[in-house]
Amino acid sequence: MSYPKDESQKNPLNCKQVWEEMNEMLANTKMIRNYARCIQLGPSGGKEEGTNNSYTIKSDLFPVEALKVYSAYNLGDVIEEEERRKYFSAHRGGSQGDYRNGMKNKIENVVDCLSKYPKSKRAVITIPNTSTPSHVSDDDAKCMREIHFYLDDNVLNATVFMRAQAAENFPKNIHFIGSLMERIAENLQGKSGIKVTIGELFYLATTLVSVRED
Repeated sequence: MSYPKDESQKNPLNCKQVWEEMNEMLANTKMIRNYARCIQLGPSGGKEEGTNNSYTIKSDLFPVEALKVYSAYNLGDVIEEEERRKYFSAHRGGSQGDYRNGMKNKIENVVDCLSKYPKSKRAVITIPNTSTPSHVSDDDAKCMREIHFYLDDNVLNATVFMRAQAAENFPKNIHFIGSLMERIAENLQGKSGIKVTIGELFYLATTLVSVRED
């Protein structure tokens, strides 16, 4: 993926390195504005111990099963009610981290775009479904705002815009983004017969804090 890079983006970090960097930076300040990082989500990012990908970051708040359930839910997949009761909580993101509404259709739209126009600049998923949010409603205050997808030599890369990111919830968001990119890559491959892999994510958070309450 080619774009102008400052010193912080010349060498992409893997997901766990980014999470560690966030926590290290936030140890000295309560809030960081306009945090940006290029993150390697594909094979070059390595694999977390006990997983088959680089975007699974285990934590006390997010054990692996919780990550899988949240990502499945936000992808629009069916989850069991027992799983919802066991893993869903306000502390883990609540309605601000609920991206499920219309997601299956949004994924289909991106796949249709890139399968017909591989060089398109229009393969975009917008998360909020209202342009005039209520500022007293968490339902309207989605943390993830928009994701742009683009193909570079059969590698699917993306750019994500976050309104805000609590570092403690980064494992959940990056697992969803990685899972979303995998789903799109698989569907593109199914349509074209050409192997598509996931690559880099350019990640921007307007406001980075340690925990949701900050």
